[in-house]
Amino acid sequence: MHKTLKEIAQLIEGTVVGDDTVAITGVCGIKEAKLGDITFVANPRYISLMDHTQASAIITTPDVKNAPKPLIITENPSLAFAKLLSLVAPNNAHGYKGIHPTAVIGENVKLGNNIAIYPYVVIEDNAEIADNTIIFAGVFVGYNSKIGADTIIYPHVSIRERVEIGNRVIIHSGTVIGSDGFGFATVKGLHHKIPQIGTVIIEDDVEIGANVTIDRARFDKTWIKHGTKIDNLVQIAHNVVIGENSIVVAQAGISGSTVVGKNVVLAGQAGIIGHITIGDNAVVAAQAGVTKSVPKGTCVSGYPAKPHKKAKRINACVQKLPGLYKLVNQLEGKIASLEAALKEKNRGATEDDCKIS
Repeated sequence: MHKTLKEIAQLIEGTVVGDDTVAITGVCGIKEAKLGDITFVANPRYISLMDHTQASAIITTPDVKNAPKPLIITENPSLAFAKLLSLVAPNNAHGYKGIHPTAVIGENVKLGNNIAIYPYVVIEDNAEIADNTIIFAGVFVGYNSKIGADTIIYPHVSIRERVEIGNRVIIHSGTVIGSDGFGFATVKGLHHKIPQIGTVIIEDDVEIGANVTIDRARFDKTWIKHGTKIDNLVQIAHNVVIGENSIVVAQAGISGSTVVGKNVVLAGQAGIIGHITIGDNAVVAAQAGVTKSVPKGTCVSGYPAKPHKKAKRINACVQKLPGLYKLVNQLEGKIASLEAALKEKNRGATEDDCKIS
């Protein structure tokens, strides 16, 4: 890349503050940047790094009034920087087109235009793959499954039968979509498998991380709605519904038939019990254990999860327990001494009464 700061500002729809003729030859993080690089600062806590970076220019927010470097001002520096990265460093990993001869394609499979099927992919009968989709090596696509256009399926993903995946979906390596839901009936100590005959629907613009498991529904569907982003190592059980544009962070687990609203954040290692509702715009903090429904627009934390402010107060009290324990021991000692003294005093008074009588 070799562009002036003015040209970059036009690409990302920003405004230059300072010398717009500065030459930019690369993009980098603020700590690693060197002369010729452009970097970004979105979080106010990192503004102090602007005084030390070697970058030639910085993308930042309108809140920054002064800086030692030329700036590009934009409302969302993170998004602008991401756009710049995609423009100057496009992903060239998807160079292969066509169907590799080692791929196994079943009967009545519908393949769109300009697709890429890499080595050792298996696509079973009656599956459909839409235009411009890329399926990397070792992927399995079950019968009657449908994959939309402009979707990327990375190596060793398993997509079971009758699953539907939308357009512009990204699924990372090792993920399994449509595995059986965890359903058993226990009779006289024996666990009898309950057939899981539903499906999974993944809507448009969803991204699913590596080694995620999304179980098929017992009946009907497990449903991941438009724009949701799922991190690595997440478990989503049968009949779960996740609303639009939600975020599910690594190692979270959602039990069966739970409904997660839109714009919800489930932070890392959050655990959600089954058959409850997480309201729109709610936040479940890291490692929270949710045992009942969460109202919309609230933040919960702790185990069992409760409103975050209340959970913080409880945690603050828990931190004081060693001191409280020590204080209780001291008070118990003082009470025991007072009781002994009172008992001795009462005994003396009783003896005096006996002498008088």
